[in-house]
Amino acid sequence: MKNIVLKVNEKDNVIVALTDLEQGKEVVYNGETYHLLEKVPAKHKFYTHDIQTGGEVIMYGVLVGKVQCDVKKGSLMTTSNLKHAADPYAYRGATYSWSAPDVSTYKGRTFNGYVRNDGRVGTANYWLFLPTVFCENRNLDVIREALHNELGYAVTDKYKQYTKMLKAAYEKGESLSEVLPDLSASPKENRLFANVDGIKFLNHQGGCGGTRQDSATLEQLLAAYADHPNVAGITVLSLGCQHLQTDGFLGTIKKRNPLFEKPLFIFEQQGSTSEEDLVKEAISATFKGLIEINKNQRTPVSLDHLTVGVKCGGSDGFSGISANPAVGYFADLVVGLGGKILLAEFPELCGAEQELIDRSVSKETAEKFIRLMDTYSEEAVRVGSGFHMNPSPGNIKDGLITDAIKSAGACKKGGTSPVVDVLDYTEPVTKPGLSLVCTPGNDVEATTGKAASGATLIMFTTGLGTPTGNPVCPTIKLATNSTLARRMKDIIDIDCGPIVEGEKTIQEMGEEILEYCIKAASGEVIPKSVQLNQDDFIPWKRGVSL
Repeated sequence: MKNIVLKVNEKDNVIVALTDLEQGKEVVYNGETYHLLEKVPAKHKFYTHDIQTGGEVIMYGVLVGKVQCDVKKGSLMTTSNLKHAADPYAYRGATYSWSAPDVSTYKGRTFNGYVRNDGRVGTANYWLFLPTVFCENRNLDVIREALHNELGYAVTDKYKQYTKMLKAAYEKGESLSEVLPDLSASPKENRLFANVDGIKFLNHQGGCGGTRQDSATLEQLLAAYADHPNVAGITVLSLGCQHLQTDGFLGTIKKRNPLFEKPLFIFEQQGSTSEEDLVKEAISATFKGLIEINKNQRTPVSLDHLTVGVKCGGSDGFSGISANPAVGYFADLVVGLGGKILLAEFPELCGAEQELIDRSVSKETAEKFIRLMDTYSEEAVRVGSGFHMNPSPGNIKDGLITDAIKSAGACKKGGTSPVVDVLDYTEPVTKPGLSLVCTPGNDVEATTGKAASGATLIMFTTGLGTPTGNPVCPTIKLATNSTLARRMKDIIDIDCGPIVEGEKTIQEMGEEILEYCIKAASGEVIPKSVQLNQDDFIPWKRGVSL
């Protein structure tokens, strides 16, 4: 018989509804009967006993809030009766013991990646365009349209054709509702360069006009993308007078990676004879570069070369009990195989800090995490905000009432392995195992930051549906529930809903995710975000962004 409710941790004093539960229904769980005083929608929670005003609410075994009024057993958790609360955290010198999952069946397995000269391995082979300043965005747009349309990377042809059909129907006086072409996305088959997986463009709004600190951070970010294992060549457009100068940019790349030797072309508009000449020269040089990187071939490499970012966005009340823990088990498998996992979104670790501190391999690692968390939180409070304001209206509507509830579930994506390193924004990952990366919770800012630290794939869980990807890091979407997977099948790659339905275990789902990951890393399957050119890129200006 299918379960209709779930208590996530034996310490919890709330229970999650796995399906809509009507007011007055009696629910039996672990031998105890609960009479529901209100309707409890799927993904939401009800209290397991009476709690007086100020009483603590526990979920995932940790403090997630305090009730603002007396609540009764069987009543619904809401924003009216519960407010965010989280336990304080500190370095306690705890000793963490971890047993890796059995990975014997994966020994000897490989994926087909692009081995770079510094030994890192890409899961894709991209050419990258980037501007040193926002003034060059328009030129990037012109070049993107030319190269994408002529070389087979555009996904807009179907929409152009649809518009033509609408125009023709209108001119003939026909009904527009009868114009129903097939708009399903599919990878292009007519690419001139078969081994070039894409030509990517990093439009942004920085490089000048803001603070010098923001330009310096952007320089680090763009250098990280140029140095990314999935990037084989780069074209840079510069105006010439901006804060972010090309000499500094090149120096930052070399400092980050002394072995950097990718083809890199720089075009400065203020030193060019005309805008037309600038664009033509950039296209010509890039075309020659594409010919060269098209000679790159995928080769088999061991799974310890996997570097995967784990992310959630558009989260719901099932995120922390289906997709996130499944990705967490996948993360443990990758760590057990010697690979790297990146867990970011610091505002969405609020309330889970102590667990991560206790899992840190050293005092230095733990204290760096504490320092970054404290600094970030203080900046938010200073401008009248705070991590407690992180949940979006969509999160709350679908059961994530406080940031601590959201964070405790979000943290599950990182699995259970020790924290081997803590990285500030744009710092590169170097150590096998689980690393924490300081980024906002904002979906695109977080994925932008994970790629900068070296993720070559991103596992992105969603309960509501999020059309987000990354220019250089293929992003794989995992639905927390089967309803979403069916409704938004054009953006979802993996359905974790069978966990909620009781049809699969978290471990079984985690193993399926790893199998998909190996295929995606090999280019055997193309994630939907890549098919749709969901190339989202937002630099973090280090202001308050949750």
